Amino acid sequence: IARIVRSALCGVCQALQGGMLFPTESPSREVKDVSGLWSFRADLSPERNRGFEQQWYRSPLAETGPVIDMPVPSSYNDITQDAKIRDFIGWVWYEKDVWVPARWIQDRGARIVLRVGSAHYYSVLWVNGVEMTEHEGGHLPFEADISGALRQTSGNPCRITIAVNNTLTLETLPPGTIQYMNDRSRYPAGYFVQNTNFDFFNYAGIHRPVLLYTTPKAHIDDISVETAADLDNGNLNVLPIILAAQNNGRCVASADGSRGVLKVTDVSLWWPYLMHENPAYLYSMEVQATAEDGQTDVYTLPVGIRTVKVTSTQFLINNKPFYFHGVNKHEDADIRGKGFDWPLVVKDFNLMKWMGVNSFRTSHYPYAEEILQMADRHGIVIIDECPGVGIKDIRSFGNVSLAHHLTVMEELVRRDKNHPSVVMWSVANEPASEMPPAGFYFKELVSHTKSLDSSRPVTYITDSNYARDQGAQYVDVICVNSYLSWYHDPGHTELISLQLNTQFDDWYDKYQKPIIQSEYGADAVPGLHSDPPMMFTEEYQTTVLQNYHNVFDQKRKEFVIGELIWNFADFMTAQTITRVVGNKKGIFTRQRQPKAGALLLRERYWRIANETGVLPTWARYPCQ
Repeated sequence: IARIVRSALCGVCQALQGGMLFPTESPSREVKDVSGLWSFRADLSPERNRGFEQQWYRSPLAETGPVIDMPVPSSYNDITQDAKIRDFIGWVWYEKDVWVPARWIQDRGARIVLRVGSAHYYSVLWVNGVEMTEHEGGHLPFEADISGALRQTSGNPCRITIAVNNTLTLETLPPGTIQYMNDRSRYPAGYFVQNTNFDFFNYAGIHRPVLLYTTPKAHIDDISVETAADLDNGNLNVLPIILAAQNNGRCVASADGSRGVLKVTDVSLWWPYLMHENPAYLYSMEVQATAEDGQTDVYTLPVGIRTVKVTSTQFLINNKPFYFHGVNKHEDADIRGKGFDWPLVVKDFNLMKWMGVNSFRTSHYPYAEEILQMADRHGIVIIDECPGVGIKDIRSFGNVSLAHHLTVMEELVRRDKNHPSVVMWSVANEPASEMPPAGFYFKELVSHTKSLDSSRPVTYITDSNYARDQGAQYVDVICVNSYLSWYHDPGHTELISLQLNTQFDDWYDKYQKPIIQSEYGADAVPGLHSDPPMMFTEEYQTTVLQNYHNVFDQKRKEFVIGELIWNFADFMTAQTITRVVGNKKGIFTRQRQPKAGALLLRERYWRIANETGVLPTWARYPCQ
């Protein structure tokens, strides 16, 4: 229905324009957060089209029908007591009146930008009834220069309207299908469901902060930094992109400014947490651009100097072997769904550091920029994953899907390229990589990603059979998901050692590339116990983990370079007969309380850190 409701969605994706620097304040820039309570309405009309037919964006939303309060950022699904809102598929409408500082509007040399951190899935943005931009994709930011719209109506509040549609099709990322139920003896006319091939709830809404910010018209649009280092010196290859704009906001000139190499003597390298006595060292790089009229734009970028290299058996950070002992996560929590929440983010980082976690994967989509900034500051290594999850239908390997996938990777790399914590790109999770079209699809996707950023390795996460996988030959690191004694041979933990050793040997013998066990685990209902262990008990989860760990300890001496537990915390899923109020494979509950598996992993991760890292006394696990 997303493709029926709005004809604009039928167009080819526009080419990316401009950079995507995170809004920060400086002597030349100001930021105003306009998150908070917004007015909200779901379009409950049969075709989900009434909002566009009646042009709800042209007048205050409350004048065209009832509205409710909706917090931004948050998912709208769990905020109300209405099951129709929780499971709603289609267009929802947000609106807020915002006072823009008068000096911003009066300063004709200032550019005023509205930025949405993310909204799931397709968004249309209006200011004072004038369409500013559209964006496809639920996990990356978009923005628009709204200076002209504001200056035409100065003196009045700025009315921001955002329509968001969470419908997934075979050509979206992640993909899905709309299925209409035509049996009139069982379903009413027009009844449909959203089908997906991923195991997490399809939360929707404005998930990250909405910001207003200013820059001079001649401004720093983008900065690219690539670092190189030896034991004593560091080099920063810097490319600032400077844009000069006319009064109408159209880009009329661009220049690469002071492109060159900055040399840092006696360098302090960026090291991962638990790998060095002084991890996560960040420099502040200030970039200035001065226009002919004397206006100067200033942007300060945190920079971590480090190198990444992959061999046939190792993953090297600053030329030293790095072993991933970490977690997979979700942006997921009670009530707020996928909505960004600082207390939750800080709690999660505290729990990870308490456990001795040195890495995580942004399964199965890009996380908030603020989370990557936290990882930069704390030395937590990230495998940065795009939302290419659930690509199971052969029709999702077509040219339209590939073009969109390439665009998403461009947006992801453009946003995250300067984060030292990001050491690898993941272009998909568990695609049907055994299908014939997958070979060409992933060859193009991996090649394109490397052309965007040659400094980081590229992977995708596979659960396919090593002999039939069509795309693994193109990646730099093999990442394998397997759930032995859970989805395969459930209850038979005695088979894990044999099957896991076979899995590793088969993949390595064919591809001669290092391997990460990117997912493994078992559901554990907190407080459920059984001896001998039975499925869904905490004892069974720890038994599964221990059997995997025995094999990891053998293979990390050879070519296994990491292990990422599935999952850090329990998370919500769609309602099915296999899920009891969500997925329970977390080692923490959804409320961030530890299960027995968390204590097991804490002991293991700190032991590995003490074996492989260079730790000060304060950082050593207390029991060592």
